[in-house]
Amino acid sequence: MKTPALERFLTYRLHVLNKITDRDTNRAYLSDCGIPLGEARCLAAIGRYAPLSVNDLARSANLNKGQASRSAQALVERGLVEKTLSASDGRGVVLTPTEAGVVQYQRIITLIAQRNDEIFACLDAGEQRALGDMLDRLIDHLQAREDDADGEDG
Repeated sequence: MKTPALERFLTYRLHVLNKITDRDTNRAYLSDCGIPLGEARCLAAIGRYAPLSVNDLARSANLNKGQASRSAQALVERGLVEKTLSASDGRGVVLTPTEAGVVQYQRIITLIAQRNDEIFACLDAGEQRALGDMLDRLIDHLQAREDDADGEDG
């Protein structure tokens, strides 16, 4: 059996797509919102799911804990997020958007919707639904495998 060319592998193609969209999205976040991609993603997660711990932020923004912590601190320093001590865990913190953070969150969500529309513009509505369904199935499949592996470790 002949090995497919590197550029035909799904993981390679997803990586290329991710890099292209991240580069373009970072430019858009900087020009439209004045903040870099990582911080914008964190603010989007905090705006959507607040209150969040740093661990919850890392999970919801698909970052490691260090990246989430640095982005959260940058957002605090910008006055977009408030960090308070957790009532349930004296060592933990809880992240919530400030009033300015909520305004910026709305800008970010609008930009995310615009970027999504731009990226998917080459697909008709049925193709967009089909691709979305397939991506959901792939994510569910991989998360189930990850959950199974975590169960075997514990």
